[in-house]
Amino acid sequence: MDAEVLRLKEEEAWARELRRRRADWDFINRQAPRIRHALRVYVETGDLYKAAKIAGLSLSRMDEVRRKARIPSA
Repeated sequence: MDAEVLRLKEEEAWARELRRRRADWDFINRQAPRIRHALRVYVETGDLYKAAKIAGLSLSRMDEVRRKARIPSA
């Protein structure tokens, strides 16, 4: 595997683990099903656009919910 691809995969894994550890899972689990699913997708992918689409929210509103859930944007 190309060194650059390997480096990017390692960075993605590091960021995903950071989001998992720092997330407020109590807050996330109290949300409505669509929001909860969207937050979980964000934790796994870091894709705010995809999470907003799932939740049916604007990007800015989804980002507010992400911050309330204490999920870093890393």
